[in-house]
Amino acid sequence: MVSYWERQSFTGYDYIVIGSGIVGLSAAIELKEKHANASVLILERGLLPTGASTRNAGFACMGSLTELLDDLNGSNEASVIALFEERKKGLEKLRGRLGDERIGYKANGSYELINEDELPMLEAMSRMNELLMPVTGIASFRLVNEKIESFGFAKDYTRALVENNCEGEINTGMMMRALINFALSLGVEIKTGADVIRFEETERSVNVIVGDPFRAEQWTLSCDKLLICTNAFTKKLLPGEDVVPGRGQVLITKPVTGLKFKGIYHFDKGYYYFREIDGRVLFGGGRNLDFAGETTEQFELSKIIQNNLEQKLRDIILPDTPFEIDMRWSGIMAFGNNKGPIVKAFSNRVFGAFRMGGMGVALGSRAAEKAAQLIG
Repeated sequence: MVSYWERQSFTGYDYIVIGSGIVGLSAAIELKEKHANASVLILERGLLPTGASTRNAGFACMGSLTELLDDLNGSNEASVIALFEERKKGLEKLRGRLGDERIGYKANGSYELINEDELPMLEAMSRMNELLMPVTGIASFRLVNEKIESFGFAKDYTRALVENNCEGEINTGMMMRALINFALSLGVEIKTGADVIRFEETERSVNVIVGDPFRAEQWTLSCDKLLICTNAFTKKLLPGEDVVPGRGQVLITKPVTGLKFKGIYHFDKGYYYFREIDGRVLFGGGRNLDFAGETTEQFELSKIIQNNLEQKLRDIILPDTPFEIDMRWSGIMAFGNNKGPIVKAFSNRVFGAFRMGGMGVALGSRAAEKAAQLIG
């Protein structure tokens, strides 16, 4: 049962956004900035965003050389460069809105470890720099083999080292806290523990049916316009959309004595990524070992991938260096037939911005901006 007061003050809104991750928060901010007097509500089923916004590795997600070259195998040059430009614009939007200090952003670039089989790909580095130059204004990649020994990586794996001048590192927790605080400062409402069961569009509004776990009943909230930002979990509400979940697994060591490197790193076409943080090594990836098994909405960890991450820590990243694992976790990303996000109007009242392709840190603010423009 809903009280008179609840119905009067808590059930009707101008805009409802489903999902409080990077995209949902950014979209709510966009809507409030455009319509200062409008009521904007974010609904989140978890205590924190459920997917990957608070569970990623803290990369700016601009992409490594071999990842971008691999993208060219499945797409044309124009599409790959256009998506890279969207990443850049989205990251600039995020940084401009919140400020680098508030999100722990450091534009220190990154490095990619190149193995024996990937050496021929270096021949395409100049071409990739040429393709990206109109977007970046600088040469994005350069060979820095002289740094391999100082970083202490296994030489039998690391046959070359590529520096990426466009990548950056971010503090995921600080970023999400700053987004939440910014949204709240504008008057955006955020309700957690609100599991959206379905929505129903009428001639005059959209009804959003939400489960209330405490009272074991359903609430019906109404809004003029609805924006769905549920990324990997979008099929629950929009079953016809091209969205496939993909789990990303991560671990972090305890502080490592004598750690030789700082910054962030990729290898194997971006499927593996690691970084130094607080004297520890944060390491994630390996989804390509078991695409079928990692195509899931479940957060449980896989022994196959966790064991593989530990083995690569021992054999490639920290050879002859003792370490202990402190924490492990996973996040759920969203993929599809292409790497681009979906920003779409489903009607005059229902919109969506989802499927960030594992690049939500870079693409999220840009996708939100486009969604707000669609909504009007």
